[in-house]
Amino acid sequence: MATVLETSRPSLRVPHSPFKNEPLTDFTNPENARRMREALTKVRAELGREYDMVIGDRLIKTAQKITSVNPAQPSQVVGIFQSAGREHVEPAIQSAATAFESWKQTTAEERASLIHAVAAILRERKFEFCAWMVYEVGKNWAEADADIAETIDFAEFYSREALRLHRAETPVQLPGEHDTLRYIPLGVAAVIPPWNFPCAIMAGMTMAAVVTGNTVVLKPSHDSPAIAAKFFEALQEAGMPDGVVNFCPGSGSSFGAGLVEHPHLRFVAFTGSKEVGLDINQRAATHRSGQKWIKRTILEMGGKDSIIVDADANLDAAVEGVAQSAFGFQGQKCSACSRAIVDEKIYDVFLERLKDRVNRIAVGDPVENKPMGPVVSENAYKSILSYIDVGKNEGRVITGGGAAKEAGEGYYIQPTVIADIAPTARLAQEEIFGPVLAVIKSRNYDHALEIANNTEFGLTGAVYSTSREKLERARHEFHVGNLYFNRKCTGAIVGAHPFGGFNMSGTDSKAGGPDYLLLFTQAKSVAEKVGEARPVDQKMTSRTESSR
Repeated sequence: MATVLETSRPSLRVPHSPFKNEPLTDFTNPENARRMREALTKVRAELGREYDMVIGDRLIKTAQKITSVNPAQPSQVVGIFQSAGREHVEPAIQSAATAFESWKQTTAEERASLIHAVAAILRERKFEFCAWMVYEVGKNWAEADADIAETIDFAEFYSREALRLHRAETPVQLPGEHDTLRYIPLGVAAVIPPWNFPCAIMAGMTMAAVVTGNTVVLKPSHDSPAIAAKFFEALQEAGMPDGVVNFCPGSGSSFGAGLVEHPHLRFVAFTGSKEVGLDINQRAATHRSGQKWIKRTILEMGGKDSIIVDADANLDAAVEGVAQSAFGFQGQKCSACSRAIVDEKIYDVFLERLKDRVNRIAVGDPVENKPMGPVVSENAYKSILSYIDVGKNEGRVITGGGAAKEAGEGYYIQPTVIADIAPTARLAQEEIFGPVLAVIKSRNYDHALEIANNTEFGLTGAVYSTSREKLERARHEFHVGNLYFNRKCTGAIVGAHPFGGFNMSGTDSKAGGPDYLLLFTQAKSVAEKVGEARPVDQKMTSRTESSR
């Protein structure tokens, strides 16, 4: 394994060219489709292997295992993983803390170059990473491709952003002083990602921590440890030193809670449910013996997202945007449209057209690139079906309404639209995280905005209207972190749509934006009176200072 100054592949310097988003793959191109099928065949041959936990340079096996299965075929094992417990908290923290002492001394250019090298590796293996997501979490080809493209974007964007922060200057230079501002790392991070963007969010939080000089204990989701393991391998190939990232699948209630509570942990980057996020926030806020800082929490906790369809909207565009937002990746996105708020003047015709559009969504195995695959797990399957039962009592099922047993043995659920839902009903207020859309009738635009703001969340939203006045009102009155006009409310793009929400949707971290890396650093201001100190002996200058 690599030390701080060694790499297993040639260093790739971060280019001076402006950041550009990674293009999406066109799978209607026969060559791209062929490469994807080859990747699926290759990955299928690797399914079922066992992976070690990695703490520093130690490969660890545990008696208790985590078994990841294919949600489209639950009898098919994707991988077997070690399960970290409370006893692994201390060694993981100590490994990261030891690595931090040397990693924080590396230059911004070195760290950015490593992350840029990771982007190159991911680009080379894009189809392979897509195939892992197809098997492990049930993404179709396009959804998997968008996930890996976003991961590459994070790598390219954050490597450039780290260099921009390194060049920061104070707004004012006082006469007779040399005034500087440096953004320095915080320390050891716990990165706790979700399964629904198993590469992009997991890797994005990890790379943001690493590129700014922090070290990481990575606890991937139980439902997507294989993809995290493959990303960890890419980090190693890029030359990541031992202990900078420690790969530790494990229980949230024991290992995860122990990490958050440890006095030497400096901060937590988390994406997941409101309940777990609030628990992390509370645990992190409690001071522990030996703790010298206030722990920082970077939390993204989901949403209950609405699309307003006004009476003057382009109806065909609105129907398409709602359908894509509600049922893309089986509705398992924190940004997914789970509520369509439709003006009463067009309510019936909207429902009719939406029903026709949703009925064209084919459900089946994502290996075969069906538009809609399974939900991620048996627990999710049961929870979503129970919400559909609630919805049948609260409203009127327009289409769907149950399991899609004809699709196969996996956790398949019909894309479900339930109309006539009251704005305060459970189906309109609680996060379902599945292919279930509640349709709510609004009296007018004022009423629509009132409904849109009536949940405890504030992540994404959209408005379909041809009225500039109404769109401008929404710009000021629709209280969400990511708002879209006349387009779907999913599909945030790195750089263009910094992503994060208000209220119980989290701390509005704005991943993929110019402020994000600030959350992983602390600013140190240094003022020196000019001419008072002797010149530095160049032989004694540290590597870090001499490179500045």
